[in-house]
Amino acid sequence: MFPTPYYLLEEKLLRNNLQLIHDVAARSGAEIILAFKAFALWKTFPIFREYIGATTASSPDEARLAFDEFGTPAHTYSPAYTEAGFGEILRCSSHITFNSQSQYKRFSLLVAASAARPSLGLRVNPEYSEIETELYNPCAPGSRFGVLADDLPARLPADIEGFHIHCHCESSAETFARTLQHIIDKFSPWFSQLKWINFGGGHLMTRKDYEVDLLVTVLKQFHTRWPHLHMILEPGSAFAWQTGPLVASVVDVVENHNIRTAILDVSFTCHMPDCLEMPYYPEVRGAMHIDDEAERPADKPFVYRLGGNSCLSGDFMASWAFPRPLSIGDEVIFEDMIHYTTVKTTTFNGVRHPSILLRRLDGTIEVLRRYTYEDYRDRMD
Repeated sequence: MFPTPYYLLEEKLLRNNLQLIHDVAARSGAEIILAFKAFALWKTFPIFREYIGATTASSPDEARLAFDEFGTPAHTYSPAYTEAGFGEILRCSSHITFNSQSQYKRFSLLVAASAARPSLGLRVNPEYSEIETELYNPCAPGSRFGVLADDLPARLPADIEGFHIHCHCESSAETFARTLQHIIDKFSPWFSQLKWINFGGGHLMTRKDYEVDLLVTVLKQFHTRWPHLHMILEPGSAFAWQTGPLVASVVDVVENHNIRTAILDVSFTCHMPDCLEMPYYPEVRGAMHIDDEAERPADKPFVYRLGGNSCLSGDFMASWAFPRPLSIGDEVIFEDMIHYTTVKTTTFNGVRHPSILLRRLDGTIEVLRRYTYEDYRDRMD
C-alpha cells in the first residue's frame, strides 16, 4: 500500500475515543483536554475540535502549537520555566501551573507586569501513586514534581487559583477513586481558596475494561462536595489509545548462536523508545511474545528476535513466535503505536521517522507527513 515504515492512524477509531471522552465530560461536568506529550499530530486537530475545546502543554513550543494550530490557549505546566521562554508561555496560555513555590515567586512577577491574565496554579504532590514503574511515577520519594502539603502556607497567594495533581499512568477508574481520597486528605483544607483542580493525565478511559461509569460517579461526587471547583483532566494516551499501528518490514534475517533475528526497517530506540525504557512488549499482529522458546505454541513454531535498524546494540526485543518463517519484505505490524511513539521519535543514527498516514472514514489514505533527508539535516543546523 505504502513504503514502510509508517504509522497508520484510523480516523474511525480516533473518533470513537473522542466521542467517549466527550460523553464522559458531559456526564461528569469535568473538562477533558488533550495532553500534547502523548499526541501532537496537529493536522488532525480539526477532528479534535469537534469534541474538545482545549489542550495542555509543557513547553513554549507546545503552548504555541496549542495557540496557533488548535486555536485556543494552552493549559501549561512545566517543571522549570525559563525567562527566555516565558514570554511565549504567557502569550499562548490560559492557565499556567508552577512546579514549585520558588518558580511561582519568580515568574508571577512577570505575569503581574504583563497584559496577559492567565489563571495561575501550583502543582502539588499527594505522595501517593499506584504506578509500579518508577520511571513513570511522579510521586516517588524525592520526586522533583510538585509541592508537598506540609510545605504549603495556610493561606495561598491571592493569585493562585488552582491545584494540578498528576499521579496516574494508564490507570483505572478504581485507582483514581483510591488516589482521590489521598488528594482530599492532603489538600482539601485549601480547596475553598481555589477555582479549579486539575487531576492530570493517566486516566485511560478508552481502554475496553475501563469502568467509565465509576469515573463519572467519582467526579460527580467530588463536584457535589466542592461545586465551586472546576474539574480538569488531561489524559494523553486515552485519546489515541488503539487508534493505529506502526507498520514495518523485514530487511534481513541473521543468526548467531542459534538466535535468529529479523532486522526491521524501524528502530525500538528511535521509534518505540517506551518498549526499552519501561520496558514493555508491544502486541505484534499474528505473533506472540514468549519468554522461552520452550513456550512456543504449536501454531507459532518460528521464533525470532525483532531487531531495529540503528547501531545501538540493545535495539532489539526478544522473543516472538510466528506461524511461518519470516523473509525479507514481510511486514511486521506493531499494534497501538500512535500515542507517545509519534511524539518521541528521534533521528539517532540518521534513521528516518516513519511516515504518518491517516485512513479517513471513507477508506482513503491521506499522507500527513513523509520524512526526508532534509528533516535530519535541519536538526543538525
